Amino acid sequence: MTKTFEGAFPVLITPMNEDYSVNFKGMKENVQHYLDLKVPGIIIIGSTGEFASLDDEEKQQIVELVGEMVKDSETQLLVGIADERTSKVLEYAKVAEENHADGLLLINSYYQTPTEEEAFEQFKDVNDAVSLPIMMYNNPFTANVNLENETIYKIDKELDKVQYIKESSGDIRKVRAIINNTNFVFFCGSDDLAYESFVLGATGWVSVAANIAPNSAQRLYEHVKTGEYEAARKLNKDLLPLCEFLEDSGKYVQIVKKAMDLKGLNGGPSRKPRLGLTEDEVNQLKSLMEKLD
Repeated sequence: MTKTFEGAFPVLITPMNEDYSVNFKGMKENVQHYLDLKVPGIIIIGSTGEFASLDDEEKQQIVELVGEMVKDSETQLLVGIADERTSKVLEYAKVAEENHADGLLLINSYYQTPTEEEAFEQFKDVNDAVSLPIMMYNNPFTANVNLENETIYKIDKELDKVQYIKESSGDIRKVRAIINNTNFVFFCGSDDLAYESFVLGATGWVSVAANIAPNSAQRLYEHVKTGEYEAARKLNKDLLPLCEFLEDSGKYVQIVKKAMDLKGLNGGPSRKPRLGLTEDEVNQLKSLMEKLD
């Protein structure tokens, strides 16, 4: 039986070589790092993985590589399947299903500014075609739509495969409303609201910060789960500056990639038009990493 996704899931970068090609060897090394740490789950081909900058062949190669590595581990694998076209979403879902994914991460159309009805129908089309659980993703900052609570409630009631939600609006009132009024397993999608989301009842965290500090991110969840609120608040005080840096900089992909390089893992450049960090930003990152693991 498939276990419920729970805890801090790093949403992985796609490491690049200096010529901007995908560093598949580096990807394998990075994934093995997280498997060795026994993180509860990893997510690939998400926003942090530069999914919009990858072609279909690269996406398939990544899914095949990571799926093979994760299939016999306790770490669960979610695969991002976003695209403007529902037909492509279904193609990506099929590749994920064939390569040992445990779940699918799906955001609504992110350029066309869909209506609430169109967003619902996109989730319904995928729901009706796949066998894996779906984590729906609400992110008004990248998708131009902040799904209304009533739409989210309707998806919860009518779509059986959509069992999880990654909520990234940054609105703690929306977090509370979804947790209180749906059966979704709730994952925080705003790094700077992880602590507050856990206190309200979130079961997990799709975490950019967990790339850099996977142990700290998981401990924050476990402290709240076991009622160790003082330890959680203290840890959150150390984690929050990194989370705010990631959320506010506009360079979360580049920050994680530089952090991976600093940790002796594999980051490399981001595909243009993304530019690298300034010297001041690198120094700020180094300082923020000192208290975290």
